[in-house]
Amino acid sequence: MFEFLRPYPSPLFGPRGMSMDFPLLAGCLALLGIGLVMIASASTEVAAVNTGSPLYYMIRHLIYLLIGLGAAGIVLMIPIATWQRYGWMLLLVAFALLLMVLIPGVGREVNGSMRWIGFGAFNVQPSEIAKVFVVLFLAGYLVRRQEQVRESWAGFIKPFAVLMPMALLLLLEPDFGATVVMFGAAAAMLFLGGVGLFRFGVMVLLAVGAVVWLVQDPYRWARMTNFADPWADQFGAGYQLSQALIAFGRGEWIGVGLGNSIQKQFYLPEAHTDFVFSVLAEELGMVGALTTVALFVFVSVRALYIGLWAEKAKQFFAAYVAYGLAFLWIGQILINIGVNVGLLPTKGLTLPFLSYGGSSLVICCVSLALLLRIEWERRTSLGSEDVDFTESDFADLATAPVKEVARGR
Repeated sequence: MFEFLRPYPSPLFGPRGMSMDFPLLAGCLALLGIGLVMIASASTEVAAVNTGSPLYYMIRHLIYLLIGLGAAGIVLMIPIATWQRYGWMLLLVAFALLLMVLIPGVGREVNGSMRWIGFGAFNVQPSEIAKVFVVLFLAGYLVRRQEQVRESWAGFIKPFAVLMPMALLLLLEPDFGATVVMFGAAAAMLFLGGVGLFRFGVMVLLAVGAVVWLVQDPYRWARMTNFADPWADQFGAGYQLSQALIAFGRGEWIGVGLGNSIQKQFYLPEAHTDFVFSVLAEELGMVGALTTVALFVFVSVRALYIGLWAEKAKQFFAAYVAYGLAFLWIGQILINIGVNVGLLPTKGLTLPFLSYGGSSLVICCVSLALLLRIEWERRTSLGSEDVDFTESDFADLATAPVKEVARGR
């Protein structure tokens, strides 16, 4: 499929063939497989009623998965230095997409929110793309302005001059969950980039104050408080959460069996998107739910370690990108599972690798490819500030890999 790119060294076509971080790849592929199975199970009744085909959403999910894997293959070919060079352009693209989604006739409204741009039968969610582009831009900023970020207020505040307008566009959709995840990942990147504890503490206090101010809206306040006792309004504001908790209760230890969920039969809204984890817990039980959580913990920690290894190799841009992507995953996982189990108020955030949703799934695959490329460049010393490469090095790798590498040693 990517034979035309073979002359360029990459994790797919290296001196010794395919060379990737197998633990991370295996963990993410396992989650993608679980997601495909759970979408097939959780969406059958809804798909049969809405479209006449029980496998409608599963087939679409499989198409999105193939698109995501294709996009991941292309991203694996692109050097990390290229993302660093064009980070500011990607940020402009993110702003343009977030503006487009608010234009009547361009953006599509679903469940009262303008979060999608329609392209025929498919929808693109700009917020998913914007989160990754923000990570790429901020990683470049931390490399270029490292001393300012660590020693001055100006270097610390400048990124927020970019993040605040983007947060405003997200809130106009509205997409409060994506805003929280984006700011959380940005804050973690700044902290790892060397921001002092005092300035970081001030930022946290301001963020908490902003959240408190935003939830003063009666609708948001109701959603913030109803999760504490969903049974008080079981058939009103607490309906979705109460049905999710019933699913967890029915699952017990080993579940009711794959495909045997009762809650997915129009009791639990959004069973194949935001609440797919509840259906998983009902059908596979606590054992299946904890196994899935363990996989999420593994891939997230592995992504953080990839960032740490890149930082030790002095590949600082790659390191910050890995940290940012890891925290995007961690934020969405914590919020989605927290919502499903009733620890957090209901938010419309998908579960990475598992939930139905084309944009989310494709971006997860792209994020995985970026992490695999970072790990590969770190292992092969590509991208290190201590090593200079020329076009002849790439030609040697492509034409005579075994002999030339041995001779180079």
